[in-house]
Amino acid sequence: MSRLRQIRINYIFQQFISHISIIIVAFLVLSLLFAHYVGNLVYENKADELISYGKVIISDIDRNPHLTDQIINQYNNVLRSRKISFSMFDQEANLYTVGRGGPAIELNPAEWEKIKNGKTIIVQSDYKRFDQGVTFVVLPYVDHGNFIGGILLTSPISGSSDMIRQVNQFLIYTILIALGVSFFLSWLLSKIHVNRIKRLREATSLVSAGDYHVHVPSSNFDEIGELANDFNHMVKKLNYSMEEIESLENRRRQFMADVSHEMRTPLTTISGVIEGLKNDMIPEEDKERGINLVSQEAKRLIRLVNENLDYEKIRSNQIQLYREDIQLLEVLEIIQEQLAAQAEEKNVQIYVEAAEDVMVNADYDRLVQILINITKNSIQFTSDGTIWIRGRSGKNETIIEVEDTGIGIDPSEVENIWRRFYKAEISRTSNPYGAFGLGLSIVKQLVLLHNGEIDVQSEKGKGTKFTIRLKH
Repeated sequence: MSRLRQIRINYIFQQFISHISIIIVAFLVLSLLFAHYVGNLVYENKADELISYGKVIISDIDRNPHLTDQIINQYNNVLRSRKISFSMFDQEANLYTVGRGGPAIELNPAEWEKIKNGKTIIVQSDYKRFDQGVTFVVLPYVDHGNFIGGILLTSPISGSSDMIRQVNQFLIYTILIALGVSFFLSWLLSKIHVNRIKRLREATSLVSAGDYHVHVPSSNFDEIGELANDFNHMVKKLNYSMEEIESLENRRRQFMADVSHEMRTPLTTISGVIEGLKNDMIPEEDKERGINLVSQEAKRLIRLVNENLDYEKIRSNQIQLYREDIQLLEVLEIIQEQLAAQAEEKNVQIYVEAAEDVMVNADYDRLVQILINITKNSIQFTSDGTIWIRGRSGKNETIIEVEDTGIGIDPSEVENIWRRFYKAEISRTSNPYGAFGLGLSIVKQLVLLHNGEIDVQSEKGKGTKFTIRLKH
């Protein structure tokens, strides 16, 4: 069996039809209730008018019984102009006197019993008992508690019907005008709501096409406004995520380029020396120096690989710190001793300044790694100079400073030294000490893992000072 094709109805027509359906039903119900209310009101007013005339006639006759005929004739003339007829009858239902043109009494047993009990009978519309449709009332005439007759007053309903018809006609015109206005307003409101949803749909299409800078008008007025708010927040997060992804991709590319560049030099050196040894192109007296060069370059490659692995472990929080209270002077003296040979090659003096009671709360191995990397960096950029490694206690913190008298760093490049394989501008000229490598990047991450801070102050040609602050 083939599936029936699903009917598609635009949302604007759904909105419009739902609005108009509710309005039409509401108008129909209100119109029916109003027409019924007006009809009852007209008939009740007519019945009240007849009752008031009947009471006045009975009251006048009761006060002047000897002027009964005169009173009846007077009221007959007055009521005839208002198209009202009346008849009087006795306790046996016999007509006592009939106003000119007045109807005969025609009551059923139940109505007769009611009138005998002194109750007024009101019939808003009757089409059977008289020669035309009428509204009639029957009032009892009681004298000193004794029923002696009554009075019947009738009025044709044609006048009331005409009034009701006019009211209904006016009501129809009003409904038509109101429906016209409602159609226009419903269409306008539906259009506004649909346009708001349409903007969201168009924005969603742009996002699906890769545009993450879309923004739609939002508010807290209703659910659509809140949906727009959520949409803007979602797009903002997507845009941020895409920027992060793009940044990571650029960093990955840069990293691969940097690693390739860093490894190319030692690999080229190693390959060249090995080819020279293999083909006996290196003199016998230079072979030992060539083998030493290969060994140094191989160690350099191992260091690069280890630093990369270390850096990635730190960045991904895969290392665990074992913090303890350490005497800072002892650590600084170890750094001085380990780097003494390298400093001597550059004719650099390393001085340690710290009191014996200065303590630092840190992971011992990582603290040594931090200070070795910074001090090595200072040795690299200093020749025939001095390096001071200082330590002191601050307010709820330990402050460590490594200051040198080296070539310094341009202020515009200070923040860039934490980047992996960053090369200062000087490295592109004749100075061989422009490459910072991975050391300072690792230092930055390790200090942050200690919830500490590291700051650099430098001036071109006047040296550099690193300041580390570690909380107790």
